Amino acid sequence: MSQTARQSLNKNLIILHFTVFVWGFTGILGALITISAVQLVWFRVLIASLSLFLYFKFSKTDFKVERKSILKMVATGAIVGAHWILFFAAIKLSTVAVTLVCLSSITLFTAIFEPVINKKRISKLEILAGILIITGIILIFKFETRYTKGIITGLASAVCASLFSIINSRLVKKAEAPVIAFYELSGAFVWISIYLFITSGYTRDMLLKPADIGYLLLLGTICTSLAYVAGVSVMRELSAFRVALITNLEPVYGIIMSFIFFGDMNKMTLGFWGGALLILSTIFLYPVVQTQISKRKSRA
Repeated sequence: MSQTARQSLNKNLIILHFTVFVWGFTGILGALITISAVQLVWFRVLIASLSLFLYFKFSKTDFKVERKSILKMVATGAIVGAHWILFFAAIKLSTVAVTLVCLSSITLFTAIFEPVINKKRISKLEILAGILIITGIILIFKFETRYTKGIITGLASAVCASLFSIINSRLVKKAEAPVIAFYELSGAFVWISIYLFITSGYTRDMLLKPADIGYLLLLGTICTSLAYVAGVSVMRELSAFRVALITNLEPVYGIIMSFIFFGDMNKMTLGFWGGALLILSTIFLYPVVQTQISKRKSRA
């Protein structure tokens, strides 16, 4: 790998780590915002779509793409919307920490789904990394039966996150990240709007409290439109699995922040630190092991 390529790779890794840190903060906002999960995501994607549209207009960026591509992105928006609805629903059914821990299973799901969707061989190394991540998750929290619904919802959210990450890793090779983000988030807004209409979800409960408005603006701009564009853009150089692997830092960041914001530092047990160490070790050792395996194959 040339020095320029390595610098570009390191830059993308830094961007991704920053993005994952921002994503970790969304769980805190989800716990603070008082409206339902579906209504929360509706406002989130509305604000994010509008902020991207204004960005295009003020920067005079052309965001026109062919109709076929728009349809694909809008369809993917349904998966994005489902992921966020399930994510915030899981928080309200359990806790921020439990939900973020469940989200870490995205690595295992990606290791299974990516080879099927992209028609390539399943990597034993990726499956092993996924299993190690799951082991780390088990060490972090001993799940209680009262959180069963939240755990199932959180795992379903991880499945959706895995799917749209794989799809985006293909879309980003044909379109710019901000354009993909705009059409997918707009698609999510359309699908959720239809769902709210069918289920009579436009109620007085959608009237926002002053604090909710501030939290939603932060969630929709910094934590969604900006972070989503950054997360998609790095996929030009990073595989969907590697993105999913680093995304597993989200529960570590998020859980620490939830302890800080909600005063639960006493819950940081040896199990948490052991699990966090295992997750971090897997994330940072995976590329090292992968490189060594590639070198051995090239020598053979």
